[in-house]
Amino acid sequence: MRKLVVAIVVFAGFAGLIGIGAVTALLGSGGRTGWSDCSAGLGPWGDGAGRGEQDAATLTDESVGIAKRIIEIGEQRGLPPRAWQIAIQAGKTESNLANVFHGDRDSLGIFQMRPSMGWGTVQQVTDVDYQINKFYDVLLAVPGWQEMRPGDAAQRVERSAFPLRYHKWEPMAAHLVSVEGNVEGVSACGNLPGASVLAQQAISYAQAQLGKPYVWGAAGPDSFDCSGLTQQAWKAAGVEIPKYSQTQYFQGGVHVPLSQAQPGDLVFWGYGRDPNGIHHVALYLGDNEVLHAPQPGESVEVEKLWDGGQLLPTVVRPAADTPPPAAPAPAAGGQR
Repeated sequence: MRKLVVAIVVFAGFAGLIGIGAVTALLGSGGRTGWSDCSAGLGPWGDGAGRGEQDAATLTDESVGIAKRIIEIGEQRGLPPRAWQIAIQAGKTESNLANVFHGDRDSLGIFQMRPSMGWGTVQQVTDVDYQINKFYDVLLAVPGWQEMRPGDAAQRVERSAFPLRYHKWEPMAAHLVSVEGNVEGVSACGNLPGASVLAQQAISYAQAQLGKPYVWGAAGPDSFDCSGLTQQAWKAAGVEIPKYSQTQYFQGGVHVPLSQAQPGDLVFWGYGRDPNGIHHVALYLGDNEVLHAPQPGESVEVEKLWDGGQLLPTVVRPAADTPPPAAPAPAAGGQR
């Protein structure tokens, strides 16, 4: 919940963080139209084909064999190369593409499937073909998975507490699909919506919630708290971010200086401008305005960006055309 303070317009009261005209309010125009230059053929993120080939060269024979089997089963089932790439990214992230017999709690196998969560028996979730088919079964049940970024689709299947980590292996998975799957010249990421398009989708969702009441811990559809609103707004754009405001700061996307904020970015307030003291988050709209769920007794609204001595100088961009740097883990403690 944001603290009751007199709103201070940032451009007047937060000198040095933002200059007038520094924040772009343009949506859906200019810049790149996709996630990257697609130089590896199937959608690498950021530095592209060279990194994908380098990462693939570090794989063991077992890992390459599992990647090939992912592709073979995908072909047998008539699934498109994007599905193969998603499965390879998930397997690389979860187990380094190895059929391991250990993991967090009872997680096992390539995709760290848990028998206790209904993925199958121990024997099944350590059988390579079963695991791959099960992954594809769950993926196909995800609405709109073909339009998602591959790492986001992998997250929808795996439901990880660290949703951004699947993106790291996008170039490698693209390279493997191209080489091992003999898919040449396919540009899957060229069909993905650009970051500004996704931001507009998130904003459109949030605007449709205007007037709905603030309820602590709520994430729709009839009421929201601050982080529930931002989470659901980006979920509507097909991008998964964590629920709580402090976790959104540390794990929700790319860190960008406030002076370079774009519509759709997440803006944060924390005691002493400390990320470990974050207590409020809002969706930046451009033109020095934010959309947010303020506090109990109030409703989702648009207002001018304020400082109050707590506005952080860094925003988070959940969808970006460049990979995020590593972020430190949040401090322990109950934060919204």
